Amino acid sequence: MRILGDGQREPEAGAERWRLSRASIPGPLQGDGQDVATILHLVHNLIHDEEEEEDKPSQHRMQNVGEQGHMALLGHSLAAYISVLDRERLRKLTTRILSDTTLWLCRLFRYENGSAYFHEDDRDGLVKVCRLVINARYEEYASEGYAVLSSKQPVIYQSASGRPGLGQHLCSQLGLPLSSLCTVPCNTIFGSQHQMDVALLDTLIKEDIEAGKLPLLLIVNAGTPGAGHTDKLARLKDVCDQYSMWLHVEGVNLATLALAQVTSAIMAATRSDSMTLTPGQWLGLPAVTAVTLYRHEDPALSLAAGLTCSQPVARLRALPLWLSLQYLGHNGIVQKIRHATALVEDELSSPVVLFKFSQETSAGKGRSPLTLQTCGRKIDTLGEQLVQLVPSSGVDVVELEDEGTCVRFSPLLTAAVLGTQQENIEELAEKLAQLLPVMCSTMCLRQDFREETHRHSPSLAYIQDLSWPGLGAPQTEGMDESRRKQELEKINTELLKKLQDLDTDIVFSTGPEFGTEEHCVFIGMVTEDVDVSELVDTVAALGRDIEESGRLLENMTEVVRKGILEAEQQLQLANEEKLMEEGMLRQLPLVGSVLNWFSPFQSSIKGRTFNLAAGTVCHCMVTIREDTLKLDIIGLQTSKVAVGQGHTPTLHLAPPLSSSIAFKATDTEMARPNDVILHQG
Repeated sequence: MRILGDGQREPEAGAERWRLSRASIPGPLQGDGQDVATILHLVHNLIHDEEEEEDKPSQHRMQNVGEQGHMALLGHSLAAYISVLDRERLRKLTTRILSDTTLWLCRLFRYENGSAYFHEDDRDGLVKVCRLVINARYEEYASEGYAVLSSKQPVIYQSASGRPGLGQHLCSQLGLPLSSLCTVPCNTIFGSQHQMDVALLDTLIKEDIEAGKLPLLLIVNAGTPGAGHTDKLARLKDVCDQYSMWLHVEGVNLATLALAQVTSAIMAATRSDSMTLTPGQWLGLPAVTAVTLYRHEDPALSLAAGLTCSQPVARLRALPLWLSLQYLGHNGIVQKIRHATALVEDELSSPVVLFKFSQETSAGKGRSPLTLQTCGRKIDTLGEQLVQLVPSSGVDVVELEDEGTCVRFSPLLTAAVLGTQQENIEELAEKLAQLLPVMCSTMCLRQDFREETHRHSPSLAYIQDLSWPGLGAPQTEGMDESRRKQELEKINTELLKKLQDLDTDIVFSTGPEFGTEEHCVFIGMVTEDVDVSELVDTVAALGRDIEESGRLLENMTEVVRKGILEAEQQLQLANEEKLMEEGMLRQLPLVGSVLNWFSPFQSSIKGRTFNLAAGTVCHCMVTIREDTLKLDIIGLQTSKVAVGQGHTPTLHLAPPLSSSIAFKATDTEMARPNDVILHQG
């Protein structure tokens, strides 16, 4: 555990580091096997492989695994070891572990005379409870199966503020149609907007009964997943008793049942028929199962529903929690939950705090307020920055139906896992106070940025993207429509590079990862001292420079093309003149050599070279007299001239000087004018 939990690694030698990096690639199984240390070292490398590739510490929030966490992890190893005991000894041991853990949890969370079901998936306990209720309400279900449900379709009720996808998961696991799921709206006039509307629930139940359906089970929240609000559990329990429905409670606020002082709203959860607890999150215990506490008198139905198991090995799922609860003790458990709730000022009402950015600031200087989408994206950015700046705070971003995007602080879910302390909360408040003025100034300057961008039209265009939290996205314009898309991509890519090289705190990027706009430069959030006019002028000036450079290159390309065509025509004319001057006999390889030996022929051939910088053609005079070849170079702006078929000599010039070069040919064929090659650059 110490080896795997230590994130600090010693620097390795180059060859050794390369060898270990190759270990992450799947390969054949070693024939002779490997020792334990080597295998653990491999696991350690795989865990930290991503950090090595990025060459920087991981930004992910890591669970604070202390000695209590090691105790929970030890439980999994012990469970595997205990499973090999003889059947009778295994039965006695698992019965003791299960009964102890159930008793401790029921007393801790004030749930008297309850039974416990331990499960890995925190939704699995509710699935088993639904099966239990179906077996209890439909007497012939054990023999007839789902056929008995056709007479009276069962209905499961859940809150609109409940866990997303929970009802669909229940129907899928139970084989029920989605019509068996009824979502109850929350209060809109009185009370919290995240509490189930009790009066409307009563109306919906009556309508289902009149339609020949059977109200089966009601799922309520003691701390909704988003806002952490608690339903009116006492009134909802009375409704369930009236219609013989099963009441199931879940939520983070159930953790406060372990405290000495509990609100009446949460205390009502102890009257429920079942409730799901997640002690691993509340106590910071890794790899610990969730627990569903329930009350039912018929053990046969509990066995049929899967809430109890006759296999001793299955009961060992409670072993890690059994060890952890003993390690912490009653006082340690209460202290951890009390510490988490104390991080919130008004913990008795709800130990969850939501931060919602107000749009009023944007209208303070005569500006039009931002849309909800833009404000929501700003909250996303704010939450991401807070996570990076204060990772131990445990804040995250949630999307609520009425409030929109909010930053959430729920210490009961994260404080024990991340080891959050009071100083982390103070640092969070400090960073939040630093980031909010930047958001406000960005909102105020966004309209100015848009107007300044329009002022530079048509060289710049303002792109509307409501999901972007910064000033906006200017886009260069002004090229032909036929090649607009390709040119836009080139210019804006180069513009982004130049802007990112500027000495400024402003963030320039390509925009949202899944954005709809392409080939734009997105400008992030700014402070109030930023001169928007100067910023847009800089963007426009850089864009013009890039566009003009591109046009210059395009014009140069056209000049080169024309120069090549001209040179080809002149070479063709030179060859024709040479043929007329020397005659056909001198062109034959063998006859021409003999003829040149007896009757040397003097000729002068005009060569051409092209100057890329000036776009001009300079002249080169080639003179062949006997066995000497001479080049008179006039106006050639180059640093090197090579003569011959890749052979020496070469002449190095200091541009744009003119010079000459002469050498003695080693054979007759090489002295032919066609073998003279000029290389520029």
